Amino acid sequence: MLGLGILGWIIIGGLAGWIASKIMKTDAQQGILLNIVVGVIGGLLGGFLLKLFGVDVEGGGLWFSFFTCLGGAVILLFLVNLVTGRRAVR
Repeated sequence: MLGLGILGWIIIGGLAGWIASKIMKTDAQQGILLNIVVGVIGGLLGGFLLKLFGVDVEGGGLWFSFFTCLGGAVILLFLVNLVTGRRAVR
């Protein structure tokens, strides 16, 4: 995902963070800035985890980067909810 540049990180991270917040039902607690942060950190987390399992994350392309961010963002939101003890808003 390094080849996307800052704007690519923001766009893909924001979209992935928003979708992850919908999946984890935390969208009411987050704004666009937090969605971007969650998506970008999720991308770093997802890339790190995939590298641990031996997956080549460097040449994955746009869709691979998006799904890496999305998966990492869902994991991140799950861990945050686990640590803070917050339940999903219903």
